[in-house]
Amino acid sequence: MTQNLTIGFIGYGNMAQAIAQGVVDAGVVTGGQMVACAAHYDKLEKTTAELGVRPLRNALEVVTAADVVIIAIKPYQIAAVVKPLADELARPGKIVVSIAAGWNLKKYQDLFATEDGESVDSPDIHIQCTIPNTPMAVGKGVLVTESVNTLTDDETETFEQLFGPISLIERVDTAHMNIAMVVAGCAPAFTDMYIEALGDAGVQYGLQRATAYRLAAKMVEGVGALYMATETHPGAMKDAVCSPGGTTIKGVAQLEKDGFRGSVIDAVDAIVG
Repeated sequence: MTQNLTIGFIGYGNMAQAIAQGVVDAGVVTGGQMVACAAHYDKLEKTTAELGVRPLRNALEVVTAADVVIIAIKPYQIAAVVKPLADELARPGKIVVSIAAGWNLKKYQDLFATEDGESVDSPDIHIQCTIPNTPMAVGKGVLVTESVNTLTDDETETFEQLFGPISLIERVDTAHMNIAMVVAGCAPAFTDMYIEALGDAGVQYGLQRATAYRLAAKMVEGVGALYMATETHPGAMKDAVCSPGGTTIKGVAQLEKDGFRGSVIDAVDAIVG
């Protein structure tokens, strides 16, 4: 457990809640070590109650109370909500973690710049930009992490102690944050569709839906774990399941005819645009 560390969420939507659930279940912090604010306080009281997160009225209260401030609001809200907090965020001992898509270190530094173009406060705001995904809630997440940041070595260690137990921390350069976000952050929705489709096929041939979903979900988890353990090329992993003239290769051939790979790439193209 990370002792004497208070985590603060500016915004407490689905992703923030996934992170909170993950770090509590992993024993990194307790619910009582977290605070949060959100646009609708009545709803916030309900969503924070299960883990014992302390609801606060506004972002300034969160920044004042927290050692690690997680910016978890919509990207378009950041300028209005976060810029007025610059002086508080620059206080010694504050670590800022952004989980907003499209926001990188340079964009935050520009946000905190004065009218004459000089970044006052921003060198003192110790910030790491990231993009998480929802499996962090069960300790199986990915945290796409911008390779540049303004954290000290000790703060980087704290960051890794906080997020390492619930995610793969994958550092990428700024230019590739967006595509990494799509692969790790958007593709869970594609995978959910794949699991659902396998479930439908199972039901079509008589399996109970819950059984079909469990089989499909555990299969996906296992394939991912096998790759992480061996780093065997996915094509070789596929070939290992396909016996000559066997059943699996027939399905693989049909997926190729239906443009399975191309459809996945097209889905990514639709997002990256």
